[in-house]
Amino acid sequence: MSLETVVTELSLAIGQLLRRLRAESNPDGLTWSQTVALSRLEKMGPMTTADLARAESVKPQSMGATLAELERDNLVERHPHPTDGRQVLFALTVKGIEARRKRHAAKQKWLLAAMAMLEPSERQTLVSAATLIKRLGEAD
Repeated sequence: MSLETVVTELSLAIGQLLRRLRAESNPDGLTWSQTVALSRLEKMGPMTTADLARAESVKPQSMGATLAELERDNLVERHPHPTDGRQVLFALTVKGIEARRKRHAAKQKWLLAAMAMLEPSERQTLVSAATLIKRLGEAD
């Protein structure tokens, strides 16, 4: 099999797995942009709209619209910036933290069940593949 074919097959397989994980782990019907913003806030803590937009490589206006929807649904809240009175920080609310927790649990549950159907040798192959895929993601 040529390297080009392997690249195509890997891209398709990863895309299919990601779409399935998103579908299985979206109990509250959040958009991809909303999910990514919540995830970033969970990992990094409170951030400005501009910082979130930069981190996700989107326009500040787009991130502002995403945050407005999340704020409307009480998943994020505004806090004053500690050093710049012109800016606000967005942080997860208790409801936002719970939404992230539910999403993570649903994803884990589905993936555990799917992997349980594999043979032990296939699961070991996935462990090795995960290490290599991570290296690919970190490559320059």
